[in-house]
Amino acid sequence: MKLVYVFDAYCGWSHGFSGTLSEVASRHPELPVEVVSGGLFTGSRRVPIREFGYVQGANAKIAELTGAEFGEAYERLIADGSFVMDSEVAARGVAALRQVAPGRAAELAIALQHAFYVDGLSLSETATYRKVAEEAGLDADAVVAAFAGAEAPDAAADDFRRSAELGVTGFPTLLAVDGHRVTPLAHGHATADEVDRRLASR
Repeated sequence: MKLVYVFDAYCGWSHGFSGTLSEVASRHPELPVEVVSGGLFTGSRRVPIREFGYVQGANAKIAELTGAEFGEAYERLIADGSFVMDSEVAARGVAALRQVAPGRAAELAIALQHAFYVDGLSLSETATYRKVAEEAGLDADAVVAAFAGAEAPDAAADDFRRSAELGVTGFPTLLAVDGHRVTPLAHGHATADEVDRRLASR
């Protein structure tokens, strides 16, 4: 059995779930965690952040409910409303980090969201992946090469397809996958204790 975490790097609720994901992973070192990018802001949803009028209010609710931090650098990044969240490019970055350190996918997904929501770094910039890789002690050149490589768009598309095949309709979603058996453990928000109870009763 393994855990499958379907998230979007540009999803505030996924950022809010970081603490729970980290706790669940530390409680269950025997369970590998597969990280899949869901593709929240693609196609016609790839527009300036001002088009999503609910962002600030949603972030306040996420912070209140989960304790997640939204940093001043992030607030500055989105202040004029022109920033475009591109989930396809972010998914390429997730895939690049995962390729270089597959066993640390959950930890790196959390670090990537911290880079955006706390440090205010764009997930469309190569420098962001270099910084995340260096701070994680990874081969930053290998991560950057994977992010910019010809296969990167395919890796992102594969993730979006996997998310759809798993029946995921919102982010974050945490699943327990055992062969063909898929058990939902969390959707949107849950504590580590709640996840544990669902895991035990599956």
